Amino acid sequence: MRETEAIVHACRRPRRSRHRSAIARAAMAVIAMALALMAGCASLPYRDPLDIDVAGIEALPGEGMELRLAVKLRIQNPNDSAIDYRGAALQLELNGRRLASGVSDVAGTVPRYGESVVTIPVTVSALDMARQIALLGEGRPDWRYRVEGKLEGGLFGTRRFGDSGTLDLSRQLGAPGER
Repeated sequence: MRETEAIVHACRRPRRSRHRSAIARAAMAVIAMALALMAGCASLPYRDPLDIDVAGIEALPGEGMELRLAVKLRIQNPNDSAIDYRGAALQLELNGRRLASGVSDVAGTVPRYGESVVTIPVTVSALDMARQIALLGEGRPDWRYRVEGKLEGGLFGTRRFGDSGTLDLSRQLGAPGER
């Protein structure tokens, strides 16, 4: 019986060491992949942010109680490489509330150290318009806005952009005592 116990005991030991070495190999592989991923991310070139301006807004036919607009964005690329994109998205907030949003499957290229105009159709819902009109009735002299969007360029080529600021309507409408 001792011989049988010795054989069983001898058979168990290599299994444990094989199991431990397999875990060690797997851990080393995970560490190697993590290091390679970090090195890959560190080697990505730094790119300056895009400069985005609203170049124009045109009315589009809407449906029901919605307002449709074509927003033309002038995109300036201050980088040494062209930006290829295959889609665009845009969202506009006014006073912390969504006003308009839109998407487009437009494709194109913004040349290196160049510019391009992209048109994105956006929709303003009746509910969003009503909220903004209610705020207008409060007589706010300044309106906070935020524009966010992206140019879709694949896994590592998507470029996000945004801008925010304040519109001072008292200058355009005249202060209450100036009329």
